[in-house]
Amino acid sequence: MKHLWIAVYFLLMPIIAVGGQGERELRSGAPDLQDQASLQNGLKLYVNYCLGCHTLSYQRFSRTANDLDIPQTLMEEAVMFSSAADFNDPMHNALRAEEAAQWWGVAPPDLSLTVRLRGADWVNAYLLGFYQDSSRPNGVNNTLFDSVAMPNVLEPLQGVQVLDCSKAEQQGCDRLKVITPGVMAPDEFESAIYDITNFLAYVSEPYRLKAQAVAPKIMIFLFIFSVIVYFLKREYWKDVY
Repeated sequence: MKHLWIAVYFLLMPIIAVGGQGERELRSGAPDLQDQASLQNGLKLYVNYCLGCHTLSYQRFSRTANDLDIPQTLMEEAVMFSSAADFNDPMHNALRAEEAAQWWGVAPPDLSLTVRLRGADWVNAYLLGFYQDSSRPNGVNNTLFDSVAMPNVLEPLQGVQVLDCSKAEQQGCDRLKVITPGVMAPDEFESAIYDITNFLAYVSEPYRLKAQAVAPKIMIFLFIFSVIVYFLKREYWKDVY
């Protein structure tokens, strides 16, 4: 009996995956894949500001539309800007890797699995960490990724951000402040960044949407099955005990 309930406990106990994020404390970007409005807004922002350089080769337009409850006609009109793209195509762009490497020194990576590789907190902190740096070719740097090659494409939304550190604390200081406001208020911008991160978390593991919907039913089944197995065991072993 004791061993059975221990087994049931471990079956029902949630499993928490913990990934290392380095020494710096990161702002939480924990994804919520049940927040469809966030995922849809994240898709909109990603297509408008990121997809021009960063493909999502392992994600199809059709899968995204089905999972996020977006009609095919709306997906084709608002998301698939190229008339040559098919509804079932992967989420590619027209940028050629050779040209990108010539312009920025390195071709922008595909971001399909970025959240699985780096973690949602890292992606969230990275997108919030751009600041003005005149010593860099693109005029910006990043508190999380020093000497970053990527320009701050979200600057029109956030505004111009600078390091807010005294000379004595320049080393390792990552405090930032906005000196020229963008079209979004700070809280609104942070919410937009969370939506992009949430969308990329979905893209990294799109099957989790269905898995999370099915999981409660599976846990209920396992619990009921365990109870049945317990009473069946008692019936078989009653003469022995």
